Amino acid sequence: MKLLRVGQKGSEKPAALDKEGKIRDISSHIGDLNPDHVNFETISKLQNVDLSSLPELSSSERIGSCVTKPGKFVAIGLNYSDHAAETGAEVPSEPIMFMKATSSISGPNDDVEIVSGSKKLDWEVELGIVIGKEAKHISEDKAQDHILGYCLVNDVSEREWQIEKMGQWVKGKSHDTYGPIGPYLVTKDEIADINNLKMSLDVNGNRMQTGNTSTMIFNVNVIVSYVSKFMSLQPGDIITTGTPPGVGMGMKPQQFLKAGDTMKLSIENLGEQNSKVVAL
Repeated sequence: MKLLRVGQKGSEKPAALDKEGKIRDISSHIGDLNPDHVNFETISKLQNVDLSSLPELSSSERIGSCVTKPGKFVAIGLNYSDHAAETGAEVPSEPIMFMKATSSISGPNDDVEIVSGSKKLDWEVELGIVIGKEAKHISEDKAQDHILGYCLVNDVSEREWQIEKMGQWVKGKSHDTYGPIGPYLVTKDEIADINNLKMSLDVNGNRMQTGNTSTMIFNVNVIVSYVSKFMSLQPGDIITTGTPPGVGMGMKPQQFLKAGDTMKLSIENLGEQNSKVVAL
């Protein structure tokens, strides 16, 4: 299934795409795509629903984040060897974990804020994992039992705050609007091979990132197992898994976002994001 949330911020309705690509209101079956409903039991019930019998929602309406109010927003850094090289970092021997504040989450096409004094706002197209069953100290071969599906993520990053300020990466990763997710939560049965999805990101119509999940250093099973060793994962939690090369920080000279810039992100079968940078 391709699940999404449609409507103005704070008033979104849960929805699903039917076989014809029409957006159907599923609020008569679940309250929202939140941790109470982002699980295998709910998805199993929804798969038995005749979506064509449900009210159609306009495709022109705003799309919200595909999951709302997750307990955790975990991120993996430097997970593509060519991205590590462009940033001058060594290829990690184990996944690099950090957190993004859940308050950074926004809709896939919402504006991205650039605040006064921000000098190094950057882009990162990433594959997001959505957890559907609690995972705690699980092995890699059990990871798929806990992964409900996947989504497109832009791991927006303010590099000065991330790298040049004291403390952890979380500061440069967590401002409001730094976590656009969606448009869809795509259940894993819709993905033929999660380890072979094309990825791209354009800024102002110019291709910046071209990649494929096949070049991840640590695949999704490794990541979920690894994270579960340090913290339990609950339904609705999101793990974003790193970015391919082509970020602004890695360019010579470096290039960063400014007010008025537009971003277009795409991952094969997970949809597309289109956002604009606006001054706050």
